Amino acid sequence: MKKVITYGTFDLLHWGHVNLLKRARELGDYLIVALSTDEFNAVKKKKAYYSYENRKLILEAIRYVDKVIPEKTWEQKVDDVLNHDIDIFVMGDDWKGTFDFLKEYCEVVYLPRTVGISTTQIKRDLLSVRNG
Repeated sequence: MKKVITYGTFDLLHWGHVNLLKRARELGDYLIVALSTDEFNAVKKKKAYYSYENRKLILEAIRYVDKVIPEKTWEQKVDDVLNHDIDIFVMGDDWKGTFDFLKEYCEVVYLPRTVGISTTQIKRDLLSVRNG
């Protein structure tokens, strides 16, 4: 069985997220999503609209996702790859090169982002509607 892992906050889930998860799952037989905890998002200076528990519930309902684990630190990736017998590490291409150090442990794939959608853009749009 070929195992794939990806990481993210997955807040305000949209079709770009679903596309990433679908393409990641197509690379293997089993997809693990390491979901940033609320505490880790605070370290990254990110604020998710939904709590970790609610984001996890949403991800677990997506047919491409086989397992959701917590992402608590930047440094846990090597341990996750080794502990979960990961064959392929996947991230969006906006992170290209950042995780190449994992090539020592597994294949690293950077997938193109879905054009025309992002959580940041959704938040901007909602703010502009609110502020009229």
